Amino acid sequence: MKEIYKPIIVEFPLRGEWLAPNTPGKKIPSHGTDQLGTRYAYDFLQVDWKRKGWPSYRAHWLRYLLIGVPLNECYCWGQDVYAPCDGVIVRAEDGYKERARAHLLWDLFVAVKSAYAFNPRKDTIQSVAGNYIIMKCSNDVYAGLVHLQKGSIRVSIGQSVKKGDVIGKVGHSGNSFSPHLHFQLMDSSDILSARGLPCAFEQYESIKDGEWRKVYNGIPTDKDQIRFCAS
Repeated sequence: MKEIYKPIIVEFPLRGEWLAPNTPGKKIPSHGTDQLGTRYAYDFLQVDWKRKGWPSYRAHWLRYLLIGVPLNECYCWGQDVYAPCDGVIVRAEDGYKERARAHLLWDLFVAVKSAYAFNPRKDTIQSVAGNYIIMKCSNDVYAGLVHLQKGSIRVSIGQSVKKGDVIGKVGHSGNSFSPHLHFQLMDSSDILSARGLPCAFEQYESIKDGEWRKVYNGIPTDKDQIRFCAS
């Protein structure tokens, strides 16, 4: 039975063209679990739409498989991340080292290890989230922006931000399968205990029949080529 819910509307937190391989527009829970507030979470990365398989890196796939790809050869690494709404920063954790390369087998190992070995009583949440920001959007609504680039976070706890402010950059820290932005809404600022909240984006464009068309209050699928669209 298809889940019916009313999403919270926020602004798309990126600019340029993006793909969401993990999205509630594909399945719920979008990441296969309700833990860590991820039930309705999105992953966004940039790809080469003209190459077979839509790779997220400039190198040949064998290089990605065997030795990995330097982060600066991944399309979205270092792209600006924007505040999805007006709000207040309640958590801003930086300084977590990124892996120097995106490497399929090693990143899969990290993902499996995180899924089965993470112990909230012993391990820091940064081992999963890497560098991250949590914003309070309104009462009982918090936005999490995760896996950010080391040293890129521009905000601090208690700072008020406006929708569209640059707050960090896309990175490859923590349990990241490739440089990308993990984005979610939650009912708490504590990722360990938070419940995920459904969210949609107030306005973006998606290619339909070869043309860019505006989408309002939309939830992109894992096949959509999307881009930010200002009002």
